[in-house]
Amino acid sequence: MEVIFLGTGTSQGVPMIACDCAVCTSTDARNRRTRASVHVVMDGLHVQVDAPPEFRLQCLRENIYRLDVFILTHGHADHIAGMDDLRRFCDLIGGNALTVYTTEEGTSRVLAMYPYAIAERPIARGYAAFKLVDMPALLEMPQGTIRSTLLPHGGVNTLGLVFTERSSGKKVVYYTDCKRVPREAVEIARGADAVILDGLRPEPHPSHLSIAEACAVAQEIGAPMTWLTHLTHLTDHGRDGELLPSGVQFAYDGLRLRL
Repeated sequence: MEVIFLGTGTSQGVPMIACDCAVCTSTDARNRRTRASVHVVMDGLHVQVDAPPEFRLQCLRENIYRLDVFILTHGHADHIAGMDDLRRFCDLIGGNALTVYTTEEGTSRVLAMYPYAIAERPIARGYAAFKLVDMPALLEMPQGTIRSTLLPHGGVNTLGLVFTERSSGKKVVYYTDCKRVPREAVEIARGADAVILDGLRPEPHPSHLSIAEACAVAQEIGAPMTWLTHLTHLTDHGRDGELLPSGVQFAYDGLRLRL
């Protein structure tokens, strides 16, 4: 299994507009963060989670040439605004609609933002087409399984995802954009080889896990390695990374986990 961190930043990105703080002006490449998304490969199946505003640039940077399954965790702008760029992947699957797995809230946002793309096939070559499907609790495929659970995120619920590759048995958890991780989500995450958690900033936030809260969740799940994502400009990768507990690290754009 391979996990590619296409982006690890929050809704404002880092560097942030009109900011000259130490992180936004840092020369450490790990402090340059596009909006959060991941690309997971299980036994050759390519799964894309979310499409932020920089999605096209992320795909070019990381040489993403294939997409079989798309999952939208929720309909906030920093996760949905790049979905029009999925049009290229519709071309690559023969001009057919791309199946989009999401929540009821995610479906309503896609319908509002991309009404022209709701069709069995693109209206013309080079256009996007989406087939909207409710994400099931368990999505089974020949290459492995994807379990989903709902995570509270302010006024909406986001999809928490647990990937298990069939051939290797490797298990990866992706819980971004959440204020807490409910008991059910903790239980299905147990036994994971790697966990990826929302770890917005040092200070508490009303709809995201803080770094301290994320570290507490990581300890509860008990995976050998946890990566924090969806980071703001309040976190310096090098300086603050040294303060993290053993087994927890900050993710960065372009990081590849091979399990």
